[in-house]
Amino acid sequence: MTSPESGLPVIEATLATLPGSPGVYRMLNASGDALYVGKARSLKKRVATYTQPARLPERLRRMVAETVAMEIVTTHTEAEALLLEANLIKRLKPRYNIVLRDDKSYPWLYLSGDHPFPQITKHRGAQTRPGNYYGPFASAWAVNQTVTAMQRVFLLRSCADTVFANRRRPCLLYQIKRCSAPCVGKITEADYARLCADARAFMAGRAADVQKTLAAEMEAASEALEYERAAALRDRIRGLTHVQGGGVINPASITDADVVTAWQIGGQTCVQVFFIRAGRNNGNRAFYPLHGRGEEAPAVLGAFIAQFYDDKAPPPLLLLNHALPDQDWLAEALSVKANRRVTLAVPERGEKRAVVLHAEINAREALERKLAETAGQAKLLEGVASLFDLEAPPNRIEVYDNSHIMGTNAYGAMIVAGPDGFERASYRKYSIKGNITPGDDFAMMREVLERRFGRALREGGAEKSAWPDLVLIDGGAGQLSAAAETLANLGVADVPLVAIAKGPDRDAGREWFHMAGRAPFQLPPRDPVLYYLQRLRDEAHRFVIATHRAGRSKSLVTSELDQVPGIGAARKRALLNHFGSARGVKQAGLAELEATPGINRATAVKLYAYFHEN
Repeated sequence: MTSPESGLPVIEATLATLPGSPGVYRMLNASGDALYVGKARSLKKRVATYTQPARLPERLRRMVAETVAMEIVTTHTEAEALLLEANLIKRLKPRYNIVLRDDKSYPWLYLSGDHPFPQITKHRGAQTRPGNYYGPFASAWAVNQTVTAMQRVFLLRSCADTVFANRRRPCLLYQIKRCSAPCVGKITEADYARLCADARAFMAGRAADVQKTLAAEMEAASEALEYERAAALRDRIRGLTHVQGGGVINPASITDADVVTAWQIGGQTCVQVFFIRAGRNNGNRAFYPLHGRGEEAPAVLGAFIAQFYDDKAPPPLLLLNHALPDQDWLAEALSVKANRRVTLAVPERGEKRAVVLHAEINAREALERKLAETAGQAKLLEGVASLFDLEAPPNRIEVYDNSHIMGTNAYGAMIVAGPDGFERASYRKYSIKGNITPGDDFAMMREVLERRFGRALREGGAEKSAWPDLVLIDGGAGQLSAAAETLANLGVADVPLVAIAKGPDRDAGREWFHMAGRAPFQLPPRDPVLYYLQRLRDEAHRFVIATHRAGRSKSLVTSELDQVPGIGAARKRALLNHFGSARGVKQAGLAELEATPGINRATAVKLYAYFHEN
């Protein structure tokens, strides 16, 4: 192991020029990758602590030993330093930092504002379209449940504008009393606007006012002997009461807040986040940040919060189960980001404390389940190592499969699995580009492996973290031979290869396994390792089929017209509307092309020349 003193000259040389102002520092290794990103109120004082390795924990001593360069960014304030640190950690994922793995976008509830009869729907991505956005929600399930509840209570439409414009009679949602059918005039624009106003009031936390209004309307309808309308209003009131709920799930004393709690077992941490908006629980999600085993829960929680709100606005209140290091500093940084005051609190009594305890229990139970699953996964990987004569349980298994229809829209795909299950961020898809005979599965497999391993070799990918401990291929002896030959030509000789061939009549449970130097063999039908390998093979098959279908769908909406210079979307639409297909355009004469609405003579000549080169 390299001595910690090996990195000291670099740190001491940097220290000589450091200011005493706030900022962010990065420690880099020989490859230029970030080892650690840190913030400081005083860069000079903070970096000076690394010049005394004896006082550092073992983790940071290793970091100092690997450091060959440092980069410094000064900031105007401590809050700016914290926000920049969180941004860099999330982007660079330094080895010695606490790193949040969260690449998912969060769904929102959207009530459109650019249509006389607004649509209520789920939304992800940039919020550029006019209207009202409510959220975030923890999952698609949570926002879908809310959409359904809003339909029942406020009878708002959820159909797309194109569907709305082409309806001639009410859809099923009108029949089951989940839409007011504005598409066919069952409700006036003014009455629908009142429904939308009630929905906005409800989402803004004024549910009690909405309920009083509905109750008054129900009584008036009953007195006017309009019993059918009174019954409909009664059903809406019941739905509203059900949605409001109560207790720790929908706490009455909390309007807009996130409940963020951490629980540690055996050096691992689960952070549970509950999203509460307008007094309603928008769902929860568990996170498992990467960190050293010696990190305490408050430090992990503080680093998590800084990174979690790097790309999203924090609510006015964060309820925590631990006081954080530099809590005031973090609150100031989040306030700067939100352009309003953000408070971080650890409640000790009352409903807020009950909500925090509820989230803490969820964090503990989620971590216990994950640890149990990890232990089971470890046993399966030990079984895989024993089955295929590996030196140790594999940390990275890559599985490859191909998909095509009669040789068209050919794709290859790679999925990755390891001790934590499927690593979907590492999945890759390959559009087959080579001059391959249609349906030649062997050639397709060769191309995929050449591209994957060839690129890894060019980029120095022989690092263990990026190199597979086992490669599984969907196929038999032929696919195994093609894959082995491809890797040998690339100079890759240390990757175990296994081909999984389907059993007779494609019967799951009777698969044959092919390896170099061993006769083909099968596993007992109920063997847990067999089930695990089947799951890997099936996941690769699912992923490549989804990739193939997406590619095929894309190709169906393209045509030869897309290749003609000067033919954009509008002219392409005019040509297809006039001739019915690209083939009709191709066979048309110059006069016919010129007679097409929207096509002038110059464009017609260009089109005709493109399809009739002679």
